[in-house]
Amino acid sequence: MAKAGRAAATWRAYREVAKPGSPGLITRLKALPRMVRGAVKGDYPHLGKGQLAMFAAGLAYIISPIDAIPDFLLGIGVVDDFGVFIWLMASLLSASGQYVEWERESLEFLHQKPRP
Repeated sequence: MAKAGRAAATWRAYREVAKPGSPGLITRLKALPRMVRGAVKGDYPHLGKGQLAMFAAGLAYIISPIDAIPDFLLGIGVVDDFGVFIWLMASLLSASGQYVEWERESLEFLHQKPRP
């Protein structure tokens, strides 16, 4: 991911988290385990197995000692890891924000009083 692309992805993630009325950063981070659990169990329909696999692959790439660009090449060795990290964080923050909104809507629907 080019430098401008990483900056744009970071800015989009910030704007989404900072948007008035949207779930905050801490709320989104706390929702991640529930979102993953709900997606794996099939309770949350808006996050497919393919997206979960991509998130897992991104995390595995970041923590793996095997890189597309070796880390010993100082200056550019961590660029690929950083690019994947930015993509992963932006994607997870976006998905968890959608999950929190889905949870809110589901709870509101369950707590609606039946009309006479």
